[in-house]
Amino acid sequence: MSRVGKYPIAVPNNVKIEIANKEVKAVGILGALSAPILPQVNVVQEGDLIKLTPKRNTKQARAMWGTTRSLINNIIIGVSIGYTIDLEISGVGYRAAIVDANLELALGFSHPVRLFIPKGITIKCERTTTISIKGADKQRVGQLAAEIRAFRPPEPFKGKGIKYANEIILIKEGKKK
Repeated sequence: MSRVGKYPIAVPNNVKIEIANKEVKAVGILGALSAPILPQVNVVQEGDLIKLTPKRNTKQARAMWGTTRSLINNIIIGVSIGYTIDLEISGVGYRAAIVDANLELALGFSHPVRLFIPKGITIKCERTTTISIKGADKQRVGQLAAEIRAFRPPEPFKGKGIKYANEIILIKEGKKK
């Protein structure tokens, strides 16, 4: 039995759900998203709950049961609350700013790094050393945060670079004389 799939999904009042054509569509205050219904899973809406069951008792069906439940739950949370990832920049001269519709990063390279901000995602730089990424689609927000972090990941000796706000960097001891 799936530990994730067995729990029903509560649908908030401000979200409308439509189950049709092997797809679950959710419409809320932050937009509209959809998730596929995999062929191994049955999805049924009962009032303000969505319940999932596997069609067969195979290992593949049980795995897809939990995966489908997580995908549907993510789109419901996304259209009602949204997802936010915060990044911190540390290092002398490292900074971030929003210029036009692009994120501009000064990361110690000979040129500034410019990153186009995709539709459906908002980026704010409250200070020059913090970046806040918000959006309805959990996968797109996480992917963009990972791409930004990959420009200059934190190094282990001084901790310089871009890191997630809740990430802990273990600083290594330098060479001994």
